[in-house]
Amino acid sequence: MPDGRDETLPFQAIRDITLRYRVTGPEDAPNIVLLNSLGTDCRIWDELARPLGRRYRLLRYDQRGQGLSDAPPGPYSITDHTDDLQHLLACLRWGPTVLCGLSIGGMIALDSCDRYPVPIRGLVLADTAEVIGPQAIWDERMKRVRAEGLASIAPSVMQRWFGTSFRRERRDQVRGWANLLARAPLEGYLGSCAALRDGDLRSAPARIQVPTLCVCGSEDASTTPADMRGLARRIPAAEYIEVEGAGHMVPVERPYDFADILVRFMEERLGT
Repeated sequence: MPDGRDETLPFQAIRDITLRYRVTGPEDAPNIVLLNSLGTDCRIWDELARPLGRRYRLLRYDQRGQGLSDAPPGPYSITDHTDDLQHLLACLRWGPTVLCGLSIGGMIALDSCDRYPVPIRGLVLADTAEVIGPQAIWDERMKRVRAEGLASIAPSVMQRWFGTSFRRERRDQVRGWANLLARAPLEGYLGSCAALRDGDLRSAPARIQVPTLCVCGSEDASTTPADMRGLARRIPAAEYIEVEGAGHMVPVERPYDFADILVRFMEERLGT
């Protein structure tokens, strides 16, 4: 297992694929796994890791179909992603942990806690839902991406990813994130679109017994504040926090605010 000070980007073969991952932070610190969103990779957590990395041990990885991980032909399922995570944690001998997931990463975290609850101490679910969007939306997106490529959807996706002020004041950042989306592995993106299209975790929240935090940007039009408040009500030990002026990508758009929220949750709910 890599040393806690390791800043490299190693790889791990699990089942039939190889995943890129990164471990940072003190080896004896509380564990947090950061699970990223569709059309991104583990780099979205880099800014958040700065304030967190001094007191927590962080695991970031490129999900199947993302970044430098393998991108086998789809379709994928949420179960595929969840099983990948569990095999990675086993290979790394990762101990009890908090799962922090954004969008599809939140669905992976929720499904993981439902199906593999023993090593999970807490959940942080950011801008996610038990079901994200009607199937027809995903079918239409997949059709367009196959025909025109990922760059064709980048402008509209940026409208959903980020709040109004961020798009107006941080145009360089928005352009960079659009580039990341446009250059994502095509088959991997389509595979995870299918996972979101078919994913239905509506039976999971009532079974979650660990402390849970639901976080949502007030301008998120994909998984709205109403969606997230409803999710928090359906999880027995959940609380809800809304980040004013942020869009769908709260940990990316407001990493230091998100870090403060996460640290408070870790201290107050988990005593770490």
